[in-house]
Formats: sequence, C-alpha cells, structure tokens
Amino acid sequence: MAAEVAGAVEIRGALSRLRRTTGLPTAFGGLVEAGRTQVRISELTGTNTASLRSLAVSSGNGLGGRAVALARPCAVVDYSASQQISHEYDIPVAAEGLRSVLAVPVVVRRRVRGVLYGALRTAQPLGDRTLGAAVAAARDVEQALVVQDEARGLLAAARPAPGAVPDPGAVWEQVREAHAALRALAPRITDPELRAELLAACGLLASPAPAAEAEAVLAPREVDVLAWVAAGATNATVAERLGLRPETVKGYLRSAMRKLGAHTRGEAVSAARRTGVLP
Repeated sequence: MAAEVAGAVEIRGALSRLRRTTGLPTAFGGLVEAGRTQVRISELTGTNTASLRSLAVSSGNGLGGRAVALARPCAVVDYSASQQISHEYDIPVAAEGLRSVLAVPVVVRRRVRGVLYGALRTAQPLGDRTLGAAVAAARDVEQALVVQDEARGLLAAARPAPGAVPDPGAVWEQVREAHAALRALAPRITDPELRAELLAACGLLASPAPAAEAEAVLAPREVDVLAWVAAGATNATVAERLGLRPETVKGYLRSAMRKLGAHTRGEAVSAARRTGVLP
C-alpha cells in the first residue's frame, strides 16, 4: 500500500507540472494496478466532473490503453471521432467535455507503471511542445519510481533473514553499504513519509552509541560522504553516488575530519562510528 501511495504522490505532482508548463486545462492519470493490466485513474486536476475518477482503463482499450499496450505516447485530435482508438470510455470522456487528448505511459525497466493524460475541450492538434512536456513529466515519475524501488529493495536487504546466522564481518559490510545507499537515496525522495522512513532506517543501522553530540556538529552531507567512505568508496565513486563534484566531496570530507579531530579518512570513519553516526 505504501508503494501505491508514494506512486500516487508522484503522479499528482507530475500532473500539476504538466498543466503549469503546457497550459492544458485538464490533466489526469494513475498507476497500473498490481497484478493487472489496467490503469486506475486516481489523480485528476482541472476536471469539472467526477466521471473519470477511479475509471479502470484496460490495456489496448481507449487512448490510455493504447499507450499502455504500445508503451509509447499517443494522442488524438478529437477523442469521440478518432478511428485510431477503441471507444469503451466515450461516455466518461464526453461527460468531462474532452476533445483533444494525449496519453503518455510511465515506463520503468520496460514495464508500464502508469499513464499521464492531458486534454483540451476543443478539437485541435496539441503540438510537439505539449507532447514533449508530457513526456518530460512522465520521465520525472519514472525516475522517482526507480528511486523508490531501490529504496525499498535496500530496506528489505537490510532486514535479517529469519533464522539466518551469517558471518558477522560480512553482515557489517552489508549494513554499511546499505546505510550509505539509503542516505544517498533519501534526498531524492519527494514523498515525505517514505523519506522519513529511510532516514529512520539509517538511524537503526547506525551504532547504538549516543549520537546526539556528533549529529550536532556534522552536516547531513558530511555524514553521507563518510558513510560511503566507510563502505570503501573512493572520492570519485562518492561523487557519482551522491551526484556531487569530486571537489565538493573533498570539501565535505575535510570539514568532517576537522570536526571529528581526525587526520585521515580512516580516523574520521572510526570517530564517526564511536559517536554513533555510522554503523
């Protein structure tokens, strides 16, 4: 359920951006239902009726279903008169008064995860600029869903298997890598509840030693850099993982070392572990 809620938040934000960047009066969309080949329209903005709310669009049917089946954007100038699509949903579309409509699939790892729609109440071509903006909005959702998938995978991997008795050294290395990866993902999560869950998981993975003093002096990005250094990453790798420049990584590392009274990377990591900032 948490995944569906987080995905709906991303869809909602993308629809707002789509209307803002294109001037389209109406936008709506939703996610593919788990285990099914249909999109449930859950998010609407700029609509005048509730005719489209909770509409289930099956793959291949209508404009959105065609976009799902083909995994590519589709558009019609006059929905009810178009010969390019089937017409299972003419009644709710007509009730909303929509004519020109575009549908862009949200595709993650070659699987359609949702659809964004934009529409006019007049029959006229939507144009390349409008379609391009819709595709860009869908790409934003795709990237957010990838991040969320990675975060949930890391959270699952960090939980010990029931009854498992793994090698302690290997466990700590896995914990440190998971800690660093989760901290790197957290700033990219737009859903506040999922972001809070990730940061809480980071806290659980860290050392049980009191962390209040160290947390007060180390900036979040300094902790992020130290987490990757603790996992054995080079400055170049840290920069790639955190989306920073190598010079910026060096600056954060120097600052953290100074605050921790360390002279080397290793000393900084050890000090951070003693104070409970790192696992």
